[in-house]
Parts: sequence; C-alpha cells; structure tokens
Amino acid sequence: MLRVYVRRADRAASRERRSFWQPGTGAKPLYREPILRAKTAGLMNAVAHPAQYGFSDHGPIREDGSELSDPQLTICVELIGRRAQLEQFCRQQGDLLTDKIVVYKPLEQWCVGPAGIT
Repeated sequence: MLRVYVRRADRAASRERRSFWQPGTGAKPLYREPILRAKTAGLMNAVAHPAQYGFSDHGPIREDGSELSDPQLTICVELIGRRAQLEQFCRQQGDLLTDKIVVYKPLEQWCVGPAGIT
C-alpha cells in the first residue's frame, strides 16, 4: 500500500487552456490525478480519504468547521498494488509526487470463506 498526502487546496496542472471568457475551467483537485493514473497503471485499488481533523508535516492542528472546510487539511490517497507496481508508479509519476509525503506499507491480502482464511 502506498499513501500519498496532499492538501485539499492542491490543484493538478490544467489540461486545457483557460479562457478569460470561460471562468471555472480551472484545474481539478490534485488528489484525483493519482487515482486516475493508478487505474491506467493497473493497480488493484485507489481511493481518497479526506481528513477532518489533524496536522501534517509538523504544521498546526487543523479541523473542518461546521460551515467551512479547511483547504489546508490533507487528503490521503491510498493506492494498493504489488510492490513492484507501486515502485514503478512512483518512478513514472514523479512530477505528481514531488514534495508530497509518500508512505509505503506492506500488506497481506486474505481470502475469507467457509474453509477459513487463505
């Protein structure tokens, strides 16, 4: 499993030219891009988990308010695949992962059924 931490305010590079006459054609949230690229790369699973309370990179504690969300809170993008796939993904997506907190954690996949756990 690979976890990539990004701020809610982080934006991906826009793929389209922005026009003065077309407001709102800005870049999409950055956390979506690794998920799209993980799907293309054939990884098993990719999801985004938004934080509601916490801190990142030794910064101050932040929280979502009842009326406003804090754009500085992190989103954890969790990618699951074989280690070799995850390493290759990181090498190929260096532009996206630069200066981000990236954590690798080995996992076991279990199959649970009437015969027990395998």
